[in-house]
Amino acid sequence: MTCPIAFAQAAEALVGCRFRLHGRRPETGVDCVGLIVAALEACGQRCELPTGYRIRTGEWPDADSWAERNGFEPATQECRTGDVLLVRPGPGQLHVLVVGPDPERMIEAHAGLQRVVRSRAPAAGAIVGHWRPKPSY
Repeated sequence: MTCPIAFAQAAEALVGCRFRLHGRRPETGVDCVGLIVAALEACGQRCELPTGYRIRTGEWPDADSWAERNGFEPATQECRTGDVLLVRPGPGQLHVLVVGPDPERMIEAHAGLQRVVRSRAPAAGAIVGHWRPKPSY
């Protein structure tokens, strides 16, 4: 895995990029999964696309194995630059975001704003998954 700082900077470089549901390319727009894909690829790492997830129904049974296959490991401590969070913003919804270069700011593909934006950290109770780049990946 590229260093966490480079990954966070790659995600932050996408701020302003257009939102597009199921989008995986910055040129045409990205969704929250596409943000992770594009940031990893910008760091020179190929990203395996997830399968079996339903962001709208709140189901992603293999999120941990997807994260591991892409160079992340489970994290339980405070959020650090380059971490990936899986959050539940509302009933039946899931959303992934990246902890930015400033750990108090998240980078996310925001459907309502139709852009990749910087946002505040989610409430601790909303976090349902937390991964950190593996140090030796």
